[in-house]
Amino acid sequence: MDKKTMGIHHISAIVGHPQENVDFYAGVLGLRLVKQTVNFDDPETYHLYFGNEGGRPGTIITFFPWAGARQGVIGDGQVGVTSYVVPMGAMDFWKRRLEKFNVSFTMMERFGERYLEFDDPHGLHLEIVEREEGEINEWSFGEVTPEVAIKGFGGAMLLSAQPEKTADLLEKVMGLEHVGKEGDFIRFRSPADIGNVIDLKLTTIGRGVMGVGTVHHIAWRAADDEDQLEWQQYVASNGYSVTPVRDRNYFNAVYFREHGEILFEIATDPPGFAHDESSETMGGKLMLPEQYEHDRGHIERGLIPIEVRELD
Repeated sequence: MDKKTMGIHHISAIVGHPQENVDFYAGVLGLRLVKQTVNFDDPETYHLYFGNEGGRPGTIITFFPWAGARQGVIGDGQVGVTSYVVPMGAMDFWKRRLEKFNVSFTMMERFGERYLEFDDPHGLHLEIVEREEGEINEWSFGEVTPEVAIKGFGGAMLLSAQPEKTADLLEKVMGLEHVGKEGDFIRFRSPADIGNVIDLKLTTIGRGVMGVGTVHHIAWRAADDEDQLEWQQYVASNGYSVTPVRDRNYFNAVYFREHGEILFEIATDPPGFAHDESSETMGGKLMLPEQYEHDRGHIERGLIPIEVRELD
C-alpha cells in the first residue's frame, strides 16, 4: 500500500501570555481566531486556533498559551520555522506592516523564492513567501484585506536529529515528492495548494528544548476517519509506534514520533470547526468539549480573559 498525505493539517506551538498571542496572530497578522477551547489534556489551559476565514485544513496554527512558562530552545526534533503564504505582490505590504508594529525582519532566499523572516512575541520563528497557488483568504481584519491576507501555510522547515531518516519517512511513508536539494536543505512537496512545501535541514543544530516559542507538533492531513485508520496501520507497518485514535472534537488524531524526534500527528479534515458553532460566529466564545462542560464555571475563572482587538 502506498499513501500520500495532502500536506499540513495544522501546526501546534507553545507560547506565553494568551492576549499577546491573540494580538499578534489576529491583530498584526490578520488571521481569524476560529476556535477558543481548552487543552483537552490540561483543561485549565487555552487551546487557541487561528486560520483563514473558514478554518480550512492547511491554514490552522494552534497554541497552548502558558503565561510565565519557561522559554524553550528551537532545535533538532522540532519544526524550526513555520511558513505562511500570501498572494503575489503582497510582500511590500507585509514589510510595511511588520515595521508599523516594530517587528524586526530579514529577507532571505531559498529554492529561488524570497522569504520574509521574523519572530512572534514569544520567539516562534515565522516566514512569509509569495505564491500564486492557494485560495484567497476572504477574511478582512484592520488593514489586512483579502488582496494581501495570509492564505494559509506555505509549509514548514523541519529540524531533525537524524535528517536522513526523516527524509526517508517524508518521501517513502508520507508520500511527499522529493523536489531537490539546495545547500543545507532538501525540499519536499505534497499535491495540495497550501501547506505543501517541506524543507528539511540536512545538518543538526543541537537538541531542541520544549517551552515557550517552540512548536509542539506538526499534523498531516487525512481525508476522513477511514483514511486515518489506513494511515495508522501503514505507519505502524513501517516500524513506528502509533497512538490509538484520539477525539479532538474538531478532528480525530493519531500521533507518532519519527526517528528524527519530531512529533507527527495525522488529523482528519472533518468535522471541522463549525459543527459546534456557526461559521459566522466561530471563535467568538469559549467552547468546551462535552466532558468539561459541567466544570465550565471553574475553567472560565482560571483562564486569563482574552479579546480579539483591532490594533490598526
